[in-house]
Amino acid sequence: MKKQAEAVNVEKSVLGEGPLWLPKSGQLVWVDIEGMKIRTWHPKTGEEGVISVGQRIGAVVLAEDGRMVCALQNGFYFLDPAAGALEPIVDPEAHLTGNRFNDGKCDPSGRFWAGTMPMTGGAPDGALYRLDADGSAHRMASGVGCSNGLGWSPDARTMYYIDTSTRRVDRFDYDAASGGISNRRTVVVLPDGQGFPDGMTVDAEGKLWVAHWDGYAVSRFDPDTGECLERVELPVSRVTSCCFGGDDLDELYITSASVGLSEEQLRKEPLAGSLFVYKPGVKGLPANDFKVKSV
Repeated sequence: MKKQAEAVNVEKSVLGEGPLWLPKSGQLVWVDIEGMKIRTWHPKTGEEGVISVGQRIGAVVLAEDGRMVCALQNGFYFLDPAAGALEPIVDPEAHLTGNRFNDGKCDPSGRFWAGTMPMTGGAPDGALYRLDADGSAHRMASGVGCSNGLGWSPDARTMYYIDTSTRRVDRFDYDAASGGISNRRTVVVLPDGQGFPDGMTVDAEGKLWVAHWDGYAVSRFDPDTGECLERVELPVSRVTSCCFGGDDLDELYITSASVGLSEEQLRKEPLAGSLFVYKPGVKGLPANDFKVKSV
């Protein structure tokens, strides 16, 4: 019997993205970019939570001191999740009012990587940034059309990156000590008819799980050969991202979106915007927290 991804009974998102598993609290966190909020869900209790942030939010990560760090439309912010209070850190694109931040994750050394994208298309004026513990932001790649999925190999020597507009998954040599990246090359190119690569996660075997925007699927790729090892088909076209969660990190949580779909498409995709869960038979890697500068 073929394994299937199952829809989770939670409120749908307009543009769900950036799922993150928090092992200490046993909950899943993700964002609704257009809903301008952070979503939380406890699988064991079914309890849902919402934190409104007042602007588009591309990604959220946990800081080692218990706060969260957000990549919002207008830059990086600390968030006190209990009070819902935001504290600005830095806005590296204050001069680019037509851009917003999109997907992001922390690297193995606790730096927060997140990239930007133009909100109305046009020239690829986005970039990929690295936020360090001292609050400084460093532009690591430019000429980006839609900055998206990130991941690191289990040995922390490789960083994977998706600019959705290129249809590619790329890899860089990554230096954990300095946070430097170099030697960019292509791992996977999605062919016509399979949508565009969106969010991504890396499993414990070093394989890549890539969400297909407008492609009805999440696929597992071997980054050394580019071979598609598995394709998980979904009943929604706009599959946005995925992460491993659960007590044993053996559940793949998948986000999706309804944004931009016509009324006819929404009738055909009643689960658009839902959260899904899939048991892939492999485990994931724990998410990295943001390292805060000690005073």
